[in-house]
Amino acid sequence: MCGICGIIGKTEEKEQVLKGMMKAIEHRGPDGSESYIAREAALGFQRLSIIDLDTGMQPMFNEDGSKVLVFNGEIYNYWILKDLLVQKGHRFRTTSDSEILLHGYEEFGQELLGRLRGMFSFAVWDEQKGELFAARDFFGIKPFYYAVIGGTLVFASEIKSILAYPGYERRMNEEALEQYLSFQYSVLPETFFKGIYQLLPGHYLTYKDHMLQIVRYFKPSLKPDGQESCRKMIKDVEDMMRLSVRRHLVSDVEAGSFLSGGVDSGLIAAIAGCVKTFTVGFSDEGALYDETGDARKLADTLHLENSCKFIGKEEFEQAVPEVLYYLDEPSGDASAVALYFLAKEAAKEVKVVLSGEGSDEIFGGYNIYREPEMLRFVDWLPGSLRCWAAKQARHLPKQMKGRGYLMRAALPVRERYIGNACIFREEEKVRLLKGEVTRTAKELLSDTYDEVGHLSASEQMQSVDLRYWLPGDILQKADRMSMAHSLELRVPFLDWDVFQMARKLPCRMKLGGHTTKYILRRAAAFYLPRPASAKKKLGFPVPIRNWLKEDGWYERVKEAFTGESAQTFFCTDYLVELLDEHRADRADNSRKIWTVYVFLLWYKIFFESQGNIDYNRKRTYRARG
Repeated sequence: MCGICGIIGKTEEKEQVLKGMMKAIEHRGPDGSESYIAREAALGFQRLSIIDLDTGMQPMFNEDGSKVLVFNGEIYNYWILKDLLVQKGHRFRTTSDSEILLHGYEEFGQELLGRLRGMFSFAVWDEQKGELFAARDFFGIKPFYYAVIGGTLVFASEIKSILAYPGYERRMNEEALEQYLSFQYSVLPETFFKGIYQLLPGHYLTYKDHMLQIVRYFKPSLKPDGQESCRKMIKDVEDMMRLSVRRHLVSDVEAGSFLSGGVDSGLIAAIAGCVKTFTVGFSDEGALYDETGDARKLADTLHLENSCKFIGKEEFEQAVPEVLYYLDEPSGDASAVALYFLAKEAAKEVKVVLSGEGSDEIFGGYNIYREPEMLRFVDWLPGSLRCWAAKQARHLPKQMKGRGYLMRAALPVRERYIGNACIFREEEKVRLLKGEVTRTAKELLSDTYDEVGHLSASEQMQSVDLRYWLPGDILQKADRMSMAHSLELRVPFLDWDVFQMARKLPCRMKLGGHTTKYILRRAAAFYLPRPASAKKKLGFPVPIRNWLKEDGWYERVKEAFTGESAQTFFCTDYLVELLDEHRADRADNSRKIWTVYVFLLWYKIFFESQGNIDYNRKRTYRARG
């Protein structure tokens, strides 16, 4: 796990510029740094030593020095690929997984990507051809950003590294804000910074003679067939998860595991046998916000160590600006802050940690996926009657139970579901934003729904989350919050073979038995006691809905909502109305309030302060090796 960056094209004082870009992502790799400088290219590398501690430094060269690699991630099947490449005549100088990419690209070109098993973003510069090839992994576990600035391609693992390039003029992308208010995360290829783009998951790019080409090589799609028996699928899930966890433990340093006390992290920890596990909670906020008790019981059952961190509301609030700095873009997902503290605790003891991201998206773990089944009770009603009931429901008190059910019952899935989070509806965005809404969330997702329209409603929802929510929210915060503490986070559920098996599961094997992740829970029961294998998902719950009603939090948020930045983008009277309504218990507006509030904090950091709130420089890295 590392940080990479590069400049392709002529740039004045290229070496000094590259050093500034590398410094901005030092937290991703504090174990060492190296660079490659040529007439048309400059590549930078910050190393976090995990595999081949002695000789795995980058940039890395092929035999004749004509190709240069920088790579962020891990390739878990590198020994198999190495044997194949040696048979084809390639000579290796190291035992690192990085060198596999260099020789593999020489041998197979872009076809190498289909042979890889792991998480990756990497770039290969071909000095002879004057061409850059860069790729991002199947699901978007590892990030890759780029911008073309004055005819020069600039790329990096994080946006802040591109911001350090002197030719970039910092401007905000207001369409990103429009979509963020719906999705709670940055959903577009173009980021919140105008002209800076993310290379989307399952894509690669080439850059030569000032020509940029982007190609999609993988798209996560569900292919339910229902041919296998339930017993056979339980055995397949168990076998694949054992294989995946074993792959993800390949390391020359100690690995630990996150542990919530639920099925996802519990199954990984049980199979891995990692001695050290880590948990966070909010001890003074009630059982809903504290999973530490369940985690400790499970750790005792599995004979594992468990370290718990209790997060106080003051330290939570103080950490938010630092979290936003590391995220690069605003995120309305408050669990990112909890994950920040969890990664911080784990990094005190290990350099690698296993985590359960991806399980819900591929095995059907969100309760919202059961909604189509629950809505069948009104499916027999004529559409006109359901629409009438939905219109009437809008006039009911917001806190009234059943109001949301009636409002959603009238709509087909593509009209009502944009992902696991839906913060502001389109009519609310029109009321909130000072500028016009250029594209609705429904319009943004229309092509995806056209592609998956043959699937069941629940599987359509799952497909949307696989393509948007998983990389945009879940994996983005997992990468940034772990790397903020120089910690490598690995996700066994997003193994290629696990996905190829899970994508074939019919709906009844995901949402059967009046639960979610039915097959996974059955397989996990061989390893976990029933409380853990059957536990309802909580997902880093954070008590912001309670805190926002307290005087101190209320006043600070209100000050932000009526400030100059808020007045630039929003109708502030509406923001204050949402805040007062929430405080008076007339509605739970906590997610709306938090989504806007963290955007304003993010804007202050990256635009009003121009990124000078540099928490990265204050960190003292612990000794490595």
